[in-house]
Amino acid sequence: MTEPIPPLFRFRDVSVTVDGVTILDGVTAEVADRGITVVTGPSGSGKSTLLRLCNRLEVPTDGIVEFRGTDVSLLDPRELRRRVGMVFQRPTVFPGTAADNLTVVDPDADVETLLEAVGLPSELADRPADVLSGGEQQRLCVARALTTRPEALLMDEPTSALDLDATLQLESLARRLADDGIPMLWVTHDEAQAERIGDAFLRLEGGKLVEVDP
Repeated sequence: MTEPIPPLFRFRDVSVTVDGVTILDGVTAEVADRGITVVTGPSGSGKSTLLRLCNRLEVPTDGIVEFRGTDVSLLDPRELRRRVGMVFQRPTVFPGTAADNLTVVDPDADVETLLEAVGLPSELADRPADVLSGGEQQRLCVARALTTRPEALLMDEPTSALDLDATLQLESLARRLADDGIPMLWVTHDEAQAERIGDAFLRLEGGKLVEVDP
């Protein structure tokens, strides 16, 4: 009999407590190994903490987090973060050119291909990263995450600092990447965005999982 394919991520009764404050409270859920799963909920509900557990930027106080069937605590953090890339709320670019931002991760990175993959023209390669627009910088951050050929991406409110045009461009990019086989876990408090991009949904309130829509 064929073994069932494990989910992308599985949370088994996961809780996180910091300085006596419960951030996540007994979360049990699975994230499908396809498409875009959106985590929604009000500010302070534990969305970003849930995301950061997936590549060990946070560790649970109780419970287990699995990546494709393996407890993430058993995986080397650096290797895990190469397999599970992350794009943060605000774009953070390194000093130097756009190309420098990609080759700092992989000196052999195919800069032109990576820029094209995120919808940036190749002529931006030699431009200082800090003069790019906010939307261009965030797409550059996605390109940088792609340099390790990740199996999945974590997106922590990646459009919160962008205007509408840049937001829609990044959403379109995310859809294309997901359809090309890079599943995502995407955090947002924007319900309209969730409806635009989500294939499945987890909703947190007060650290508890209150809704799952696979």
